[in-house]
Amino acid sequence: MNHNTPLSPRPLHHLATGTGTGTGTGRRVLTHAQLRAHGVSAAEAGEQCRPGGAWQQLLPGVVLLHPGPPTSEERLHAVLLYAARERTVSVPVQPGRDEPPASPYGEAMITGLAALTLHGFASTPPLPSLETLDVLVPRLRRLRSTGCARIVRTADLPVPEQVTGLPVAPVPRALADAVAVLKDAVAVRRLLTEAVRGGHCEPAAVVRELTAAKLLNRPHVVDAVDSLLAEGRALAEARLYRMVREYGLPDPCWNVDLRLPGGPHLGGLDAYWPEQSVAVELDTRAPRPGGRPEEDAEWTEHARKREHLERLGITVVHITPRKLRDAAEQQAAVVRTALMAAADRDPAAYVVVLPR
Repeated sequence: MNHNTPLSPRPLHHLATGTGTGTGTGRRVLTHAQLRAHGVSAAEAGEQCRPGGAWQQLLPGVVLLHPGPPTSEERLHAVLLYAARERTVSVPVQPGRDEPPASPYGEAMITGLAALTLHGFASTPPLPSLETLDVLVPRLRRLRSTGCARIVRTADLPVPEQVTGLPVAPVPRALADAVAVLKDAVAVRRLLTEAVRGGHCEPAAVVRELTAAKLLNRPHVVDAVDSLLAEGRALAEARLYRMVREYGLPDPCWNVDLRLPGGPHLGGLDAYWPEQSVAVELDTRAPRPGGRPEEDAEWTEHARKREHLERLGITVVHITPRKLRDAAEQQAAVVRTALMAAADRDPAAYVVVLPR
């Protein structure tokens, strides 16, 4: 057989079964470049994709190796390959270096509603019902949205998470991309609430992404964010109660205001141990538009209160919701250490403790 001998049907059947393609059984989606690497010419691929043929062109440059409707998995692979097809390269591993192979999808990753569904959200539509799938790419990529692929560009690509073997944008970024195209206030609020209540991410991370996407000038998004922050604080308070109980800390006074006798209000605290003059404050602040954090009035007041309390001899332990979620035992140890160290400190100023 010389180089002019036409291809037999055998290699095409071999591809259509998904074996030996590197895509896995059931992932019968390849780019034209990948087909050429398997010995299938552009003319042969075009012939197979004609009406009534064994294959179909699902997106420009991307071929589905069967004639039936694509599965959700095949559509996901197709939009990723479409977004990455011009940038897919093979990078050899240097001797002595144990590096993972380059992703066949380059820098592209699934985002938006499809990403949230892959992350396990219950309030997002199932994948088969999504007419388009959002795929995040670098800003300078010259691509257009077409078919089932909607291109979303960014100058700051996040590190993707691997979900069912696919690169998927982290929840905060996927939320921002979903909210950007949603006009239904109820749907936006439901998504943000599930993100926090379901433990997918912290409110501050969501607000950062919404701020970066310039979405906090939309009234229905602002309303949803206010509910999100309230939801996040309630969850953080519940975790703080659980931390004190599960790690055997003495019971504090919960949710109190401190005042100097006959003097000014010193500020509210989430937990306070009067005998040891130790306080815990949950730091649930989230960035908002309008400047850097140090220029924000809330940040300034927060710092002023802490400095004033510490001048009075009160130890203030700041805990973020994320630390409570991911490292509760460590945070309990910090509080316990502060309580034990109270005996070695000078007595704190007398303050009045009032319910908040």
